Amino acid sequence: MKLNELNAYLSQIMQPERFADYCPNGLQIEGKSDIHKIVTGVTASYDLIQAAIESNADAILVHHGYFWRGETQVLTGLKKRRIQTLLEHDISLFAYHLPLDAHPEYGNNVMLGQQLGLDITRWLDDKGMLPYSELAHPMTLEKLAEQVKLVLNRSPQIIGDTNRLVKTVAWCTGAAQGYIDQAIAAEVDVYISGEISEQTVHAVRESNTAYIAAGHHATERYGVKALGEHLAQMFSISHEFIDIHNPV
Repeated sequence: MKLNELNAYLSQIMQPERFADYCPNGLQIEGKSDIHKIVTGVTASYDLIQAAIESNADAILVHHGYFWRGETQVLTGLKKRRIQTLLEHDISLFAYHLPLDAHPEYGNNVMLGQQLGLDITRWLDDKGMLPYSELAHPMTLEKLAEQVKLVLNRSPQIIGDTNRLVKTVAWCTGAAQGYIDQAIAAEVDVYISGEISEQTVHAVRESNTAYIAAGHHATERYGVKALGEHLAQMFSISHEFIDIHNPV
């Protein structure tokens, strides 16, 4: 397919104009006009770029791209090497941040819920960032954390009484520890996110909401992979998800 066709389709389904984001969403680096293979990954690191080159990719689609608000605008160091490598190999880079978190079919939050077996009962916000689930079969916090570890292949950090019975869960992938206040206000039994901050611990200790920090990278692998698989099926192009290990 043509690069402009892919760009138009992604813009149509991801609707970046709905979000006041910290970075540009969509086509960030323009490469060759014909797309036969797309590689997806969480972050547009140099390792992912190198893996995409070895995989003969024409385009890379990630959740974490470039040109973040507040970062230096000069092309030096790591930033220069990454962008120069993409340009030398004529590889396009697409990045969708908040639009990918919130997408109702391929979003990080929807896909993490599917991975963990959490059916979305309702949303605690109007942007698709904070799903809520009432468990059909309540379990202890310890059991839920074991489930998270098994699915994500990463030991989570748990704040709260591991013996307490969990009946309701809310979650948001990545660095979404700030939503703990909304989870507490909704009287959720446990809130799951990727990262945790110092103040999060105190909020949990002073409320009835427990917390599971499951890893920023670990919780955000599934949306971009699902989107890549959709594109491959929709347009009969090749797709490969490459998971560059990140312990965070």
